[in-house]
Amino acid sequence: MRISDNQYTWLTRAAALVAIAFGAATIRAGGSVLFGDGARSAGNVVGFVLWFNFLAGFAYVAAGAGLWQRRRWSAWLALAIALGTLLVFAAFGIHVAAGGAFEMRTVGAMTLRSVVWTLIALLALRTMQRG
Repeated sequence: MRISDNQYTWLTRAAALVAIAFGAATIRAGGSVLFGDGARSAGNVVGFVLWFNFLAGFAYVAAGAGLWQRRRWSAWLALAIALGTLLVFAAFGIHVAAGGAFEMRTVGAMTLRSVVWTLIALLALRTMQRG
């Protein structure tokens, strides 16, 4: 089945909105743990994962804005986010395997982030190749 240009436009716009919303939520949640009272309920925080995700939240918003405007650089930023997330997830896995403390919800969150950004990057790269 071939996807039309209109469907790619719609999918890209949806991905942009997901990226922006995901970014805003990530900044809010990470900021609450880092700078607010969210640390009390956060449990066994893995510092490098928390900082990466918080800072990546700003990149999520930028990538989403770029995707909305169909900027070619946004596809490369989405790919960088996906690859960076996968690398941090791998480092987190090493941390866990070495006996480091962690929360199981971090595994779920990193899995979700990895899947979402891999899909957004693939869609963005495909879209930018088309036009």
